Amino acid sequence: MYTAEGKADKNQLLVEHAPLVKRLAHQLKAKLPPSVEVDDLIQAGMIGLLDAVSRYEETHGAQFETYAVQRIRGAMLDELRSSDWLPRSMRQNMRKIETAMSALQQKLGRPPNESEVAKQLKLSLADYQDLLTDGGGHQLVYYEDFHDGDGNGNEHFLDRYCADEGEDPLQTLMNTGFRAALVEAINTLPEREKILMGLYYEQEMNLKEIGAVMGVSESRVCQLHSQAIARLRSTLREKAWTGVA
Repeated sequence: MYTAEGKADKNQLLVEHAPLVKRLAHQLKAKLPPSVEVDDLIQAGMIGLLDAVSRYEETHGAQFETYAVQRIRGAMLDELRSSDWLPRSMRQNMRKIETAMSALQQKLGRPPNESEVAKQLKLSLADYQDLLTDGGGHQLVYYEDFHDGDGNGNEHFLDRYCADEGEDPLQTLMNTGFRAALVEAINTLPEREKILMGLYYEQEMNLKEIGAVMGVSESRVCQLHSQAIARLRSTLREKAWTGVA
């Protein structure tokens, strides 16, 4: 993989790591709505790989693949953000769910169940579950979260954990108290949703596989995942606003 001058052969790096791009694209696609095309992710990932090859220097002290994975994933996420694959109206609906959950959590002193959240939103249970299905691509963290308050003078919950804008915000975020706060928030989830999150993020199962394990349909897993993400965002926001970390 090295030329006579001892430098990495860029063409060889591209050829050997093209399968890595495809693997990362398919892993990401499994967690996104059907409207997202895997070919678009692969194309964006190849741009990330090219960028990694151009920027990488052996003096970084890191294996090339470790460095490339970061650039490839970053390029794919940039593509998703630029194409706005989750409509703004859907994000607004999920934020309404988060707000309802927060109010009920404070009132009840426990995580509210689906019927209680639906009632708080003045929706039937079926309509509430439809909202959860529609929000199947809802994420724990959005790029704009770092600079987007709630509109009422409150800073966004991520602002508390990521103050240094000179660094990569996501990397800074995971190096701060956010990781501990997230672990604590996951532990407060209802048992069923906690299990689902473990299968999804730790075992990297897709929705169909999780449904088989839990004995429910793939669409039901999608609803429960959206609900779990809403609970986590609600909990993290509450911790930030009350100064708990």
